[in-house]
Amino acid sequence: MSRTSDPELLVLHAVRLLGVADDQAVANRFALDLAITKELLLDNQAFGWITWSEFAGIGGWSLTAAGKAQNERLLAAELTDATVHAVHEDFLPFNARLQAACTRWQLRPTQADPLAFNDHTDPAWDAEVLEELTEIGQALKGLAWRLTEAAVRFDGYDRRFANALDRAHAGETAWIDSTSVDSCHRVWFELHEDLVATLGITRGA
Repeated sequence: MSRTSDPELLVLHAVRLLGVADDQAVANRFALDLAITKELLLDNQAFGWITWSEFAGIGGWSLTAAGKAQNERLLAAELTDATVHAVHEDFLPFNARLQAACTRWQLRPTQADPLAFNDHTDPAWDAEVLEELTEIGQALKGLAWRLTEAAVRFDGYDRRFANALDRAHAGETAWIDSTSVDSCHRVWFELHEDLVATLGITRGA
């Protein structure tokens, strides 16, 4: 049976996954009650696990080093299922393919410039990248299902990736690699962070 995480874990974990986020974004990440989320954020701030910062009038919470350690302690105490280790091993080859596909989406080398920017005027080039990402998205369905069987908090990565890919197929090129929308790359990056946080390892380990 899938494990349901406590709000205390989910709030701190949401801050880690989102990087920098305000109260509403943290609550939205795991569909938590906003009032409870605000209380837990203030508790986490009091413990020194998160900090609030602002730039140009826009603010958000971010994890401190102590908060990262606490997050990993909570995750380790919650889940000892070997499934996450196995999924991480299966995830890594697809991670390399995803990175290569995003690079091809950003660059289209020419004889004159091997680092030429992809202006998306070559439909065949873009179609090859989209086909590769579609295959990765299919694999993600299986990975996400296995993770969600271990813990409910992993639910949704495959659907978010599929939604971003649909937007890209419709001509919205930012939905492959932009950080300003819930793009394929952003969803994948977040999943990678979720895996390494749960396992208490670093990227590339």
